[in-house]
Amino acid sequence: MLVLFPSPYKVLHYLFVSLIVLLSACDNKKTGVALGTLELERIAHTATTNEVITALPVSAGSKVTKGTVLVQLDNTIQTALVAKAQAEMQQAQANLDKVRNGVREEELANASAQVSGAKAALIKSEANYQRAQVLIKKQLASQATLDETLAARDENQAKLNSAQENLLQMTNGARIEDIQIAEAMLATSIAVLASEQKKLIDLTVTATRDGILDNLPWNLGERVTTGSPVAIVLAGNAPFARVYIPEPYRVNIKLDDKLTVKVDGLSKTFTGTVTWISSEPAFTPYFALNQEERANLMYLAEVQLPDSANELPMGIPAQVLLP
Repeated sequence: MLVLFPSPYKVLHYLFVSLIVLLSACDNKKTGVALGTLELERIAHTATTNEVITALPVSAGSKVTKGTVLVQLDNTIQTALVAKAQAEMQQAQANLDKVRNGVREEELANASAQVSGAKAALIKSEANYQRAQVLIKKQLASQATLDETLAARDENQAKLNSAQENLLQMTNGARIEDIQIAEAMLATSIAVLASEQKKLIDLTVTATRDGILDNLPWNLGERVTTGSPVAIVLAGNAPFARVYIPEPYRVNIKLDDKLTVKVDGLSKTFTGTVTWISSEPAFTPYFALNQEERANLMYLAEVQLPDSANELPMGIPAQVLLP
């Protein structure tokens, strides 16, 4: 049987390659590096209703400041609803003023005159009734005549009582319950008007923070769906590095720690601040792994760069040196 042995040159080559791999592995274990990318806070401005986009005053990629109009939605219907709510509020206010102010002097004088007229009519009907009683005793009038005069007297007495009560009601003014009802109606109409005005304001989508307008998902003239993003703004003075921290280094890192950040393409480094660390690993939970495999767990973290890095673009690979 013929046995072939590798040449001494190949043996030396294999040994050299193996040595390089071992040295690289040892170097990676000694040097703690968390890999990731530069990111900015993404603010999604969503549509509050399904309306047509009528204006896109700012193009994507532009710098915007807080309050800049990004998207304008059609506000024709909402403007009409605001006008309706305003008219209802004015009506409720007028009704409350009417209840509080009470009747006018002319109405009070008219009620007083009605009382006087009812008194005069009662006096006349009382006299007719007394005369009918005398005549019936002398047998000069029938019983029917007496009954008619009695009914007329009672009717005029009732009219006088009604006129007096009406005058008293005008004199005393509105009931406290009526005032409270009018006040509640006014408060309701004011709340409805505020709600409709807020809906009208929301149709003009404005930037809530300074930043860069990253994306406009909808085109001019399209009808957006309720809740869908209509403008994406990247906010913040400087980006942060979103990196994965290996499990062996997690215990030595805490919030507000200062770490060195390297960015691909730059020779200079930045000193960043740890602003957030995930409490759970990104991959398989530790209790399902042995001691050797647990070292492969990763914890997502964010390291904020200083304001001097405000010109760095988002998405660039970055490395954080770990203690």
